[in-house]
Amino acid sequence: MNLFVFGIGYTAGHYLRHHAGHFDAVAGTVRSADRVAALAADRIRALRFDPPDADPAIAEALAAADALLVSVQPAEGGDPVLDHFGAAIAEAPRLKRIVYLSTIGVYGDHGGAWIDEDVRPVPESERGRTRLAVEDRWLALGARSGREVAVLRLAGIYGPGRNAIEDLRDGTARRIDKPGQVFNRIHVDDIGRAISAALLREGAGRAWNIADDEPAPAPDVVAYAAKLVGIAPPPLIPFAEAELSPMARSFYGANRRVSNAAMKDDLGVRLGFPTYRDGLAALMQEDRSGIPAAR
Repeated sequence: MNLFVFGIGYTAGHYLRHHAGHFDAVAGTVRSADRVAALAADRIRALRFDPPDADPAIAEALAAADALLVSVQPAEGGDPVLDHFGAAIAEAPRLKRIVYLSTIGVYGDHGGAWIDEDVRPVPESERGRTRLAVEDRWLALGARSGREVAVLRLAGIYGPGRNAIEDLRDGTARRIDKPGQVFNRIHVDDIGRAISAALLREGAGRAWNIADDEPAPAPDVVAYAAKLVGIAPPPLIPFAEAELSPMARSFYGANRRVSNAAMKDDLGVRLGFPTYRDGLAALMQEDRSGIPAAR
């Protein structure tokens, strides 16, 4: 199976570091020229795509792909991948499966209630509405071109280099207290498990929530990270007094507990890190030993 990846950033890059060897050939896009050489050392053919600039060889690589992973955020007004390459994707002669990485942010606020994929998304922000519209465009492309499209709605991503332990060490960790507020999370390794499952599954054409088992208050996560590091946690800051960017404040406006039952029962994903405690403890162990936890 040949894989093409739009957007080799944190999540897709992590996936390729651990799973690229499962494919016959891997190609994908990056935004900067310096990443091209770095990925070539890992036998990944990297092509520059920084809209509106695009390497002409992307269309050729798409034509050779059996599977497509899309990890590019929407731009203002739409999806740069579909806008530039929608026709080439629809006509790619070998392409069978497409996995599009979205976000649980499309659901909007549900007052802390448990929700699953049967709940109608009600995004309040323009960002969420755009993302939902892009999901629909990918599913529509699949329906009219005969491709199997899986939309993976990711919870808050953490993993090596991007977690509460690192935030404590660089002095950016805060414990913002908004009673009743919880957030859903997912370790980047478990995203990889979900991507592989979706690429292999026949009969897609729908969305799955990709989240761990335990939605939790953000202050609890920071406190646990502090315990692992062996320091006192930062003091609680009342939400009303916290200095937050408009985007950060909008995250606190959406409170929901996202079910991952379909991910487990339908996609067959078994989480390596079912809770933030499992994930942070493994990251701390990796940091001390220099040896990655079992993937």
